[in-house]
Amino acid sequence: MALAVALATFRPQDHIGAVDRDLPDLARAVRAAGATARVAPWDDPDVDWGAYDLVLIRSTWDYIEHVAEFTAWAGRVAAVTRLANPADVVRWNADKRYLGELAAAGVPTVPTAYAAPGSGAEPDLPAGEFVIKPTVGGGSHLAGRYGPGGHAAARAHLARLDAEGLTAMVQPYMSRIDTTGERALIFFGGHYRHAIRKGAVLTPGTAYDAAKTSHPDVRAWQPTGAELALAERALAAVPGAPELLYARVDLVDGDGGAPHVMELELIEPNLFLDVHPESLPVVAELIVKAAGQ
Repeated sequence: MALAVALATFRPQDHIGAVDRDLPDLARAVRAAGATARVAPWDDPDVDWGAYDLVLIRSTWDYIEHVAEFTAWAGRVAAVTRLANPADVVRWNADKRYLGELAAAGVPTVPTAYAAPGSGAEPDLPAGEFVIKPTVGGGSHLAGRYGPGGHAAARAHLARLDAEGLTAMVQPYMSRIDTTGERALIFFGGHYRHAIRKGAVLTPGTAYDAAKTSHPDVRAWQPTGAELALAERALAAVPGAPELLYARVDLVDGDGGAPHVMELELIEPNLFLDVHPESLPVVAELIVKAAGQ
């Protein structure tokens, strides 16, 4: 009997304009590699996840609106079959306070201050440009960029996040992103696979609650030795050293030009297989291999 793989996604919704362009090709490639493949919404109550040898989290891009339900789902799935990535990783990576843990482990990250809802404590706002966003989010949802004259608007933003029960994070704006961009290094099966470079997402004057293009000006990228080393260091710092089928490490340059971790994407990252089609059959074979373990 062929191995069975489920690719978890989300139900199309008007307010989420993103489309997983890789998903149809990935499903076909998994079938070509010798397994059955079903694409299903993670919150479909009729899916028997235990009937699959592997449930691969792909484009569950609405989970930020249902974090408790999503992490509970991950736990249930992991109890009946193999889930990639593991449920403990999903819970840890769902909240960007993990950046503080990476920094404490000595991994160069974008400096971050946090403000929990209802705490009454407002983080100091940097003198230069800075960014405010919730610790649970994706696609720059509710993220805003502010200049020195924008403190009043920034405080209103913080108040909005507080009112919605969201932990806020404040980071200096890494200005080199406007010229050197953001790099995303993708790992699969424990090894570096490919990378992309994209332009800055947060442009001056864009309201924090406005729709944004998550991946502008995407192009293939060859990472430097420093970028690869930092990405591997960040992945090694994930608590418990879990087995990760896939990972994406997003990097930006600091003021001195050295790379820093912007985010560690271990749940539902875009893998940019459309930019690197040569990776598609390799990724599919690794998925089928994982299903058979």
